[in-house]
Amino acid sequence: MKHSLRKQLTVIFGVLMAAMFLANYLVNSFFLESFYYTKKQEVLVEAYRILNENIDSMGNLDEEQLGTLDEICNENGLSYLVTDMSYNEVLGSKSNFYASIMKGRLNGYGIGVDNDNVKVLDSNDSYTIQVKYDSEIGLNYLEMWGVLDEGFYFIMRINIEGIRDSVRISNEFIKYICIIGVILTAILVWFVTKRVTQPLNELTELSKRMADLDFNAKYTSGGTDEIGQLGQYFNEMSQKLEQAYAQLMTANNELQRDIAKKEKIDDMRKDFLSNVSHELKTPIALIQGYAEGLQECINDDPESREFYCDVIMDEASKMNTLVQKLLTLNQLEFGNDEVVMERFDLALLIRNKMQAVSILAQQKNAEITYQGDESIFAWGDEFKVEEVVNNYVSNALNHVSGAGRIEVVTEIRKGERLEDQKVHVTVFNTGEPIPEEDIGQIWDKFYKVDKARTREYGGSGVGLSIVKAIMESFHQAYGVENREDGVAFWFELQCADALHRSEEVRRGSENIVKQDVPASAAIEDDSDVCDGEWRPQ
Repeated sequence: MKHSLRKQLTVIFGVLMAAMFLANYLVNSFFLESFYYTKKQEVLVEAYRILNENIDSMGNLDEEQLGTLDEICNENGLSYLVTDMSYNEVLGSKSNFYASIMKGRLNGYGIGVDNDNVKVLDSNDSYTIQVKYDSEIGLNYLEMWGVLDEGFYFIMRINIEGIRDSVRISNEFIKYICIIGVILTAILVWFVTKRVTQPLNELTELSKRMADLDFNAKYTSGGTDEIGQLGQYFNEMSQKLEQAYAQLMTANNELQRDIAKKEKIDDMRKDFLSNVSHELKTPIALIQGYAEGLQECINDDPESREFYCDVIMDEASKMNTLVQKLLTLNQLEFGNDEVVMERFDLALLIRNKMQAVSILAQQKNAEITYQGDESIFAWGDEFKVEEVVNNYVSNALNHVSGAGRIEVVTEIRKGERLEDQKVHVTVFNTGEPIPEEDIGQIWDKFYKVDKARTREYGGSGVGLSIVKAIMESFHQAYGVENREDGVAFWFELQCADALHRSEEVRRGSENIVKQDVPASAAIEDDSDVCDGEWRPQ
């Protein structure tokens, strides 16, 4: 983070510490020396007071006052000298190596000479305080000289070179302390602010994840301070937002589903009306035309009247079949038809269907065969599965061409678990492939690729829609694929005897089922099959 709170606090505290030390350094540089002069002037005035108040006419001090004065001299490096009017020494500090120089300086001040290199700080009738550079010694002194009330002359001085050295050393020391203090402060603040910024960073990341609708993010740093309470409120807010969002998503999903359902119903209603109108238009026109012909006695011979009646009955039968299929499809699509799941022999159902259409297959010069186990049990609604098989087989018979071969194959496909195994059923017929642009639409109601051929065998274009509705009610897969020499329709059911089979898929030998049945029975059975009109001419 470019401007993190941790960096800002570290910089702020570092700058404050640096400013504080810099201010101390500047104060020392500009005011410490003056402060020292003031304090030393106070020392000189105090020493003068002791001398002036306690010296007697003989120039003597009692032991107590003399001890106090010596103590002041030792503590402050002060030297003093008291002389009579003839500048003879009367009293002086101990170990005063410069007594003669001080005496000469006092004599010169008395007669008004030796005032070079002098800076007067304070002056009155009794004394003068000044800064004097002693050229003989090469040092600067703070001096005080004048006359005591008893008539004695006096001079005191303190070496101020030590003061300047002290100021310089103090400033240098403060400079180092300033550098070290700023560094230590920055390091200390850097680590101390981590305790503050770390939970804040966590809260920032938490709020970012919540903004991305990740409500699993929780504050985990804890704590009983203000940040800890804020983190607890964040967790509560995240939980409530998740609940509110879930309710909103549920309501939105329900709304979208209702809207989609309504739109689907409207579309289905429109398609239904349009398609039914189209499908019924031709048979109704034929019935009307032939009925009018009978009414007007266009043909008086019995054979013609019988032909007219046969056409009317045939078209009426087709209309009835279409209506029945539409009712079945309507029940399946709207979930009004109950699905009864049961365990049944799928292989037996397929063989029975093949026997029923064997005569029709012979009429079309087609060979129909079955490959698979003699007995395969599956889960499903047996009546509806029979409808699916009926549609696929009838559809293959209506569109078989070329080699005239129809193959029904069943096989068991393994899953990750035995109970996940599926029975895969394929109905293949040789002939023309389905155009690629039509494959996705053959499951739609009333969709016909070749309307002329569909009309020829009485198809309505509803059959594959029924297959789709049935398989989706089972929640099982279905589909179609083009092969090199034909087309294969397929569907899957859950295997009901998977636990009793080996892991290898067993295939039965090819069985060609041929059984004579009355042709009328075969055709009657096929009259109610679904055609799924999708084939080209």
